[in-house]
Amino acid sequence: MIQFILLLFKVLNWAVSAYILLIVVYALLSWLPGGYQSKFGQIIGRLVEPFLHYFDFVSVGPLGFGPVVAIIVLTLVQYGLSALEQMIFGLIL
Repeated sequence: MIQFILLLFKVLNWAVSAYILLIVVYALLSWLPGGYQSKFGQIIGRLVEPFLHYFDFVSVGPLGFGPVVAIIVLTLVQYGLSALEQMIFGLIL
């Protein structure tokens, strides 16, 4: 049972890290002409845009800081998962 919980937290942590990487790649695609219109950009856009729409309000003029805020939120989620994992193992052991 402990091994399953440990594996579950590792998989969740990996998934959040992978999603953060997708957000970074998506943000970097804005620097390339036609980056969002490429097949690669469209696939990443389908994965990332629904989450990034929650952070569309964070902008200063033409600059959008939504991806930065999204990455900060996901990093806080990772810290929360780590704290939860420590708490659970503190109760079990």
